[in-house]
Amino acid sequence: MEAHADTVLAHSFGVLRSKKGKGSEPSIFTAPAEGGWIDLAPKHPGDVYPLELSGRLGWSVAHDAVLARPATVRHDHPWPAHQSLFGGDSGFLKHFSGTGPLVLASRGPVDSLTLKAGEVLTVNPLFVLAYPDSVQVRLRALDPVEPQSIRTGAGLALDVAGPGAIFVQTRARA
Repeated sequence: MEAHADTVLAHSFGVLRSKKGKGSEPSIFTAPAEGGWIDLAPKHPGDVYPLELSGRLGWSVAHDAVLARPATVRHDHPWPAHQSLFGGDSGFLKHFSGTGPLVLASRGPVDSLTLKAGEVLTVNPLFVLAYPDSVQVRLRALDPVEPQSIRTGAGLALDVAGPGAIFVQTRARA
């Protein structure tokens, strides 16, 4: 990613600045006036997928998928739609909005599935990478008697209704 006079926020996987029980703090990189490069790599095998945010729609993204973002893309926490979806827990998604590239790390190749208005698709939450605010989502249990996890998405199904696209990764999150 080339940086001009912008600030890039990236999660540090090599040298972690974390507190016990907390995730890693983002590292902040600032390029000089003439620009510069930042080489980043995800902590797991898979693809790196740049998602361009236009500022019109926010995106819900798998909680562990963000590799880097410019300062013009903000993490919206708490996000009201996620609070109604997950209750008081933060769940397996984070919400981002603003303008610029949101660099995602996926487990395996990324498939883009475009839904027409009223078209519904059921997805295992472990495979969800990102979806825009234009789609409607409903979270439900696969089997009411089996264990479910709001934090990971295990034992749950996500019903997604168009119009809009959903990006899925071909391998499940661990």
